[in-house]
Amino acid sequence: MRLTVLNSFSRFELNVVTCPKMSAAGPVWPRLQVLRALWALLAVLLAPWRLWAIEDIQKCSWQVALNKFQTIGKNLGRDRFFYQEPLGTVDSLFSQPVDSRFDLNKEYLIFPYFLKINYSCEGESSEALVRKGYLTGLKPMVLVTFQSPVNFHHWKIEQLQIQMEGVPFRSKEPCNAEVCVMSWYTPMPIKNGSVVMYVDISSNGLGPFIPNQRFQVNINGFLQRTRDDTLQFTVGNELYELIPRYFVNAPSRPLWYTEEQAPVLILGGIPEKKLILLTDTSFKDFFLVELSIDSCWVSSFHCSQASFTATIYDAIATESTLFIRQNQLVYYFTGTYITLHEGNHSSGSWVRVLANECIKKLCPVHFHSNGSEYIMALTTGKHEGYVHFGTITDGRVSFELLPRRWSVCEGIQDIQLPVASAEVVICSITWATFIADNYSLLLLVEIEDSKKYFQVVSYDLVSDYLAILYTIPEFIPDARGLEFLTILGTESYTNHPMVPTGMSYNPYNNLLFIWGNFLLSSYNTENYIYLAGFPKEQSIKYLVNSFHGDVAIVTETEEIWYLVEGSYQVHKLFPSKGWEVYISLQVMHQSSLHAPNETMVTLFYEDSKLYQLVYLMKYKKSQLVKRLVPVEQLLIYEKLNNDYLLERQGGHLTLSFTNFCPFTVMRLRDLPNPQIYTRQELYRAPPPHVLDPSGLHNEDSLAVYQGLLYYLLWLHSQYDEPYADSVRDSTWRWWKNKKQDQDYYFYLASNGRGTGNMHIDMASYEKIYDLKAKYELPKRIFLDKGTSYSFSIFLTARGHSYQAEPGREGTTYQLRSQVDLGVVLADPNCIKVVVKEKVFVNYNSLLFWVTLSDKRFCFDQGISGHHLMKTSILVKVVGSTGHCFQDTHQGPRMQGNLMVPVLIGCPPGKRLAFDTTYTLEYNRLKNKQYFDCVHVDPEIPCFFFRDIFYPFFLIQDLVTGDSSSFQGSYVLKVVGGGPTLDTIREYSEEEIYRFNSPLDKTDSLIWTTKNTTTTKDSVFNIMSHQSLGIEWLCLENSPCHDTVPQSFFAPEFFFKVLVSNRGVDKSTYCDYQLIFLLHIHGLPLSAKRALFILRVSVTVSVSVVILYISCCLLLPLTVKACNILRWKINNIITSESYYTHTSPSKVFSSPSGTKSGSNLSVSSHGISMVAKEKAAASEEALKKLT
Repeated sequence: MRLTVLNSFSRFELNVVTCPKMSAAGPVWPRLQVLRALWALLAVLLAPWRLWAIEDIQKCSWQVALNKFQTIGKNLGRDRFFYQEPLGTVDSLFSQPVDSRFDLNKEYLIFPYFLKINYSCEGESSEALVRKGYLTGLKPMVLVTFQSPVNFHHWKIEQLQIQMEGVPFRSKEPCNAEVCVMSWYTPMPIKNGSVVMYVDISSNGLGPFIPNQRFQVNINGFLQRTRDDTLQFTVGNELYELIPRYFVNAPSRPLWYTEEQAPVLILGGIPEKKLILLTDTSFKDFFLVELSIDSCWVSSFHCSQASFTATIYDAIATESTLFIRQNQLVYYFTGTYITLHEGNHSSGSWVRVLANECIKKLCPVHFHSNGSEYIMALTTGKHEGYVHFGTITDGRVSFELLPRRWSVCEGIQDIQLPVASAEVVICSITWATFIADNYSLLLLVEIEDSKKYFQVVSYDLVSDYLAILYTIPEFIPDARGLEFLTILGTESYTNHPMVPTGMSYNPYNNLLFIWGNFLLSSYNTENYIYLAGFPKEQSIKYLVNSFHGDVAIVTETEEIWYLVEGSYQVHKLFPSKGWEVYISLQVMHQSSLHAPNETMVTLFYEDSKLYQLVYLMKYKKSQLVKRLVPVEQLLIYEKLNNDYLLERQGGHLTLSFTNFCPFTVMRLRDLPNPQIYTRQELYRAPPPHVLDPSGLHNEDSLAVYQGLLYYLLWLHSQYDEPYADSVRDSTWRWWKNKKQDQDYYFYLASNGRGTGNMHIDMASYEKIYDLKAKYELPKRIFLDKGTSYSFSIFLTARGHSYQAEPGREGTTYQLRSQVDLGVVLADPNCIKVVVKEKVFVNYNSLLFWVTLSDKRFCFDQGISGHHLMKTSILVKVVGSTGHCFQDTHQGPRMQGNLMVPVLIGCPPGKRLAFDTTYTLEYNRLKNKQYFDCVHVDPEIPCFFFRDIFYPFFLIQDLVTGDSSSFQGSYVLKVVGGGPTLDTIREYSEEEIYRFNSPLDKTDSLIWTTKNTTTTKDSVFNIMSHQSLGIEWLCLENSPCHDTVPQSFFAPEFFFKVLVSNRGVDKSTYCDYQLIFLLHIHGLPLSAKRALFILRVSVTVSVSVVILYISCCLLLPLTVKACNILRWKINNIITSESYYTHTSPSKVFSSPSGTKSGSNLSVSSHGISMVAKEKAAASEEALKKLT
């Protein structure tokens, strides 16, 4: 991509007609006088030809609205982001015959909202444009970025993005045509711990040209649902009419909030009304709310106030809590954010705090730290000289009175006591700034004894130490003819007193501004530079910092000034001649964002762009609008007014312009892939393919898209296994079991033979690891210990600006360009930069290689993404500030100043994992064997007790997908265990010491090693990838000693192992902590238990042998006795049988039947003969035995 600087003004000559000098225009909306019109026309004529080509492109823009699932396809406007939990499951849709490879056994929920996407162009109907775009192949690409939460102790810090596609959906409104009204829809996902979401809409490159746009879609936790299923605010009552007296001639006020964390912004300052402006879209839309506070004003002897008002003076928004000040009363309201707090921490109503204090001012803290947000309240009355330091953690608010021992005024008087000659009469804190890096307060203190002066005081919250850093001069320095002046104490001063009113601190470059009727800057809070470009007749009301190198200033008379950090030239934006030219052009274009009468409400930065919130007073309807302040365009118009020369040539005047930009072309080259430095995790989630010939989706396909997106986020949140994964992608578990069916399902869908009406390609749901750089520096970069970031800058110099200089030896000459590149480091003790230059004489160009590196000793170890140190690098072409601009389709952009925030520490997305694969291979190699468990668990590896254990670990980068062996040092501890998974328990600190320390003398060690390296206190062994391995001991007093077997196999034990490199590893800033389960089998028995088992075994064996011998000896006698016993039993049975058969025959004989009687006698005789034979046989057998 080629970046070209405006070069049409270098020596452009134009013949003009001389005109008499004309009077200045009006202050707000100038009349179109002839000279101003000529300037506007001249600005258009002098624009490069590329701008004319850009003007030929139709100006189009994206439009985004939030819709509930029930309102998709209906033109009902937009819904408010209130619901924070999934509505229900769509498993029934997934159970239908759909060609896909997803798991039907999982739960697929849907989010409550969709994003409705349209686009509009000037002068055309939006409905017709959307149909045209769809038919020409236009498809909106939606990138949702989740902002990390404040409390990193509760949520994992990560930079997560999801790339989706808008799907076409036909409107449900009645229509006779096939496609009347349509829009694109995409799910609006919700992620636990994130309440601020950025939505970037871009085109797929087909259809009309539409610039990329960013929208904020934030959760509004200050709403509640009524009985009639409508939403209303919990902080007060919504008003629907913007009355002019609320805004006309009312002074502007600052917009204070926690940077990048506040989902809802509020703005007070409406005269005599307890009203605020509330927005959850960064003033894309807003609401006027009357607060439900009691407005109870109590005056006392210590807190006296002459008059009272309903005006809300100070308003500050944090992640989940809103703060306001009315008179001397302070209130806060905590919203309902279930996704943030995992519960309802809402205060329910406005809570009054510091009830017994007189609060004169609230001071914001723009950045969170240590998992909390902060706010400061300045007191007056009985606690004058104290600061109430507020801490907000998970919506819970607490205040602490600082300093702890005595007031700031008493501390100053104690410090100055040896040199003080007069008693302090007045002492008051004017402003307070919190510096999170060293946990201290910077206080601007007003002191009056014999004279009135101001001091900058530092208070350390940890050591409770107070120090005076700087005493502000009494009068404004005399710096006539200078842009800036370094205050050394030897300069001369004017008669205008210095009256400071506030301070502003940028933690990225350590730049402190003290402002009032002057502007002082300092990088170390001790040495100050006076910026002479700001007039001493004006007084600064508030200062707005983009924290990316730009500062805007608003004065008491509503003037707007602009400053680039690192430079000393202050530019006046409004009112100015450049503003008049710009307004004239806007009138010619009939812009709806400007009006003859307007009042600025506030000024703020968003994505490094300056915006105004302005109340426009028009003839028919007044309105409140958010509009961009074109800083670069105003500076260009101002240059046209100043950087010209009228020369008389013959009988006419020649107009010539001079371009002070030192280069004509500036390009960034050799940019590395951004993800390794920006730490952005990106998923691609395309919609399901609809098999309908029209390509239009229906409610079922949208619901399926929602379910797929929900499960993708669920997989991402669950991807935190302690064991190294070979794929390192959370999505592969989704479809790994059906990967072999991929081509088959695709064949069915592409040939129209699918069984359902949609096809889901699960392989397209993937994590992206190879994003390419976009020819611009990233928004911020993360540096680990010793890592570096490199890029190059290509510059084409203006004119021939080379000169020959003698070499080092004095005999050779080298070319040196007049174009110089400067680098400013915010913390040179922590980071370093190397710049190499190469000159291309034939191209009149230069190439600078810039390498930024960490010095390896400025940060302690920390958990991934926690406690990062803020710093920055500023790369600037000397002389380019305010003079060099680049033409883009969105207007000019300033060039020559590249400010990149740098975060030093352990980057987010890095983790330590147990490398089971290599550990098993290496253990098998070293031990010459490997015995696995009888019952194998694929999730938990198993190792044999008698083998030496060699553990290995991996550093897995979840952002880039890289995985490398951990080469650092670590401490291994067994912190829990049990013979089964159900009986694992945590060990106490005293037990952990006894089980793991080589100093233990109680025979409690679980393991030992031959390594001799230990921690500084010699308590634990230090291991590394080159260690000699671990030998399992399980001594007498250890928990794994004498483990009872659970079956016939050898005893087993599950160890809960903690691995940490805290304090022992110097290779990284990351404090890795890994806890995993280790399965050990084949544990030996204790001596007592083994002897007991031996005794039992011997006893049982001997008993069995004796029993066998006894049986062998007694078997014949036993058989003989059994036979005798059997004979006697048979004899008794035979005799009993005889008597039983003979007796009944006599009693029941029939006298009338001779035949039957003869039969009975025969049978009786037969029985007696058989009995005699059996008796004789028995006697004979008995004789044989005897």
